[in-house]
Amino acid sequence: MDPTYNVLVTGSAGHLGTALMLALPAVGFKPFGIDILASPTTTAVGNISDRAFINKLLQGSNIRHIIHAATLHKPHVGSHTKEQFVETNITGTLVLLEEAAGLGKQIESFQFLSTTSSFGTALSPKPGNPAAWIDETVVPQPKNIYGVTKVAAEDMCFLVQKQTGMPVLVLRTSRFFPEEDDDEDRRNALGDANLKVLELSYRRVDLEDIVSACVCGMAKAKAIGWGRYIISAPPPFSRDDATLAALDRDPTSVFQSVAPGVDAVFKAQGWGYLRRVDRVYDSSKAVRELGWSPKYTFEKVVAMVGDGQDWHSELTVKVGKKGYHAVSTGVYTQR
Repeated sequence: MDPTYNVLVTGSAGHLGTALMLALPAVGFKPFGIDILASPTTTAVGNISDRAFINKLLQGSNIRHIIHAATLHKPHVGSHTKEQFVETNITGTLVLLEEAAGLGKQIESFQFLSTTSSFGTALSPKPGNPAAWIDETVVPQPKNIYGVTKVAAEDMCFLVQKQTGMPVLVLRTSRFFPEEDDDEDRRNALGDANLKVLELSYRRVDLEDIVSACVCGMAKAKAIGWGRYIISAPPPFSRDDATLAALDRDPTSVFQSVAPGVDAVFKAQGWGYLRRVDRVYDSSKAVRELGWSPKYTFEKVVAMVGDGQDWHSELTVKVGKKGYHAVSTGVYTQR
């Protein structure tokens, strides 16, 4: 490997990996991207669970940071076996952790990109109950093999960090996919842009903001050592019983109170509101400890829509829709 490469990005052909490969050079890094798929942002094709491949890449390299974004996602639950999920999400993560730790002090940060989906059933109080406020103290209750393997991989990160001292951060990202929602009721209730803008208030984050969180993580990991963080656009809601109860029964009034101009903007677009908000992701720990400053908040995006601007970041537009399968598969992949 060319010694000028200083960041290893896994999953470089996916949405997040592509975003990292495109954005990191502008902030002073030279990323080396690996993926099982060839792509314009993939430097080398290989499997993260192939220890010989990973060892050959890292030994003798000048890699200082590893951003591990490669994964089998929720859309793969119906197309891949549990064994494949274990091999990619758990074994692949273990291989990367051990080979990175073998480089000793050379590695300044190892960041594992996990998911808020790992919280599983903890996210979904039944109608009539207040919305759940989700921060890092909430214990995950995975509901599918995707969540199970991501939680297990997080625990592997914790184990290796404690055994080796390598700086390791887990970033649990909320939704950032550009595809339509896989819930038919949600798709039918609101238009895609309408739904995604609303999600930025409680369960979505822009790709540019995830990249900036990773950059913050690279700067802070050595001082932190070990940490788990939710990466989601900061919610505009206050954490109190009345607000959480109102999000369950009358979210429209809550949206109107936290963003006074939202009603006029939504009416001009012909947009509506959610019938219920069941959870709110709190990313204040990442803001506080990583120095993360997300740009694409609900309030800002509403203002952008009102001004007639595209509410996506330029990076999100550049990355586009990639899909998750070789052939068209439901709402996840359109070929």
